[in-house]
Amino acid sequence: MNFTAWIGSGARTIKPRISTPICMLAAALAVSLAPASQHAAAADTRESVREAAQSAVLRVGAKRKLKRPSAAAQIARDGDVIEIDAGIYEGDAAVWRQHRLTIRGVGGRAHLRADGAHAEGKAIWVIKGNNAAIESVEFSGARVPDRNGAGIRLEGAGLTLRDCYFHDNENGILTGANLASDIVVEHSEFARNGAGDGQTHNLYIGRVRAFTLRFSYVHHALVGHNVKSRALKNYITYNRIMDGDDGRSSYSVEFPNGGLSFVIGNVIQQGPATENSGIVSYGAEELQHPLNELYFVNNTVVNDRPAGGRFLFIKVGANAARIVNNVFSGRGDVLSGPGELRNNVTVSKTDFVDPAGFDYRLKAGAAAIGRGVDPGSAYGFELRPTAQYAHKAGKEARISSGTLDLGAFEYRPRSRSGP
Repeated sequence: MNFTAWIGSGARTIKPRISTPICMLAAALAVSLAPASQHAAAADTRESVREAAQSAVLRVGAKRKLKRPSAAAQIARDGDVIEIDAGIYEGDAAVWRQHRLTIRGVGGRAHLRADGAHAEGKAIWVIKGNNAAIESVEFSGARVPDRNGAGIRLEGAGLTLRDCYFHDNENGILTGANLASDIVVEHSEFARNGAGDGQTHNLYIGRVRAFTLRFSYVHHALVGHNVKSRALKNYITYNRIMDGDDGRSSYSVEFPNGGLSFVIGNVIQQGPATENSGIVSYGAEELQHPLNELYFVNNTVVNDRPAGGRFLFIKVGANAARIVNNVFSGRGDVLSGPGELRNNVTVSKTDFVDPAGFDYRLKAGAAAIGRGVDPGSAYGFELRPTAQYAHKAGKEARISSGTLDLGAFEYRPRSRSGP
């Protein structure tokens, strides 16, 4: 049974648990018998029990007591769930200080349209708490006086984004440095973020412990990079990262300080209007991490820049750079710098189903079919692709009938009725 408690101007739907008194008694007994060195841990246990007993669902929407997300941010507690009805929330910005929050749109995406609003001169939402999860929320129009405004500015440790859309902000997501922080972005879209100064990006991840980007569509950064990460570990898998015909992003993917980086199963396209001749860059601002290895496996990379350029730049001094089973198309050098090139192919666009429509699946007879080798594993991470990107911001299983194909897509014969 749930009951509703009124706090300030908002409602908290409390979910009591019958076992709570027993759990609280057990926690208290443990503290009384433990040595002093364990009292802090016992206190954490009591807090977790209290949170589980009193976590709330806060509902936000035009017909709710809480009309705007910022109102929920003022009364939320650690562990709460904030459900925001689908719709547009104009001119609303918030600072979220609580830990372990789940914030999600309900009935579709909740659209936070800045319209000049910002929190602390930084972002539409500033996340100061740890281990937040945000689902089905859209962020647009972030602008701040120093031209570095983000849809989300992460200052806590740990964040998961799922089915979110960031567009037309000065930065999509911007994070600080925190080596206790793991960031996961999946099934999300980032479009046209950047102030046009080359210093702002679709995604800009600071020096964190690990960054994962998967099954996402990242495109049309305004002069800055589509993906930039200073993380110690990077897992960039099964994404579509593009400029299209008119995008002006700089690098498609950049790891300015190196790190242990896995780039697997992505579709990467650099457009004709780019101002940067490079597509993927590793270590351009010096290799600064304890381990600096790049595994670039089964990607499809297309360069539409008329003057050509370089597909990959690897800084001298990298511990390893393995470039295996990729498909490259367009003018330019595949590799600038040290690295192991194994079993890659450079093809004409005629090998793709519909290159004008950016459909880089393989046609029958393409040179990449059946040419793959087993890329093995590294540090316990399997390098052989098990999935492939499905547009838009989706995924599908990668099923091979025999030898692995090169590139981001496994060849599938097309039926007469369609793909």
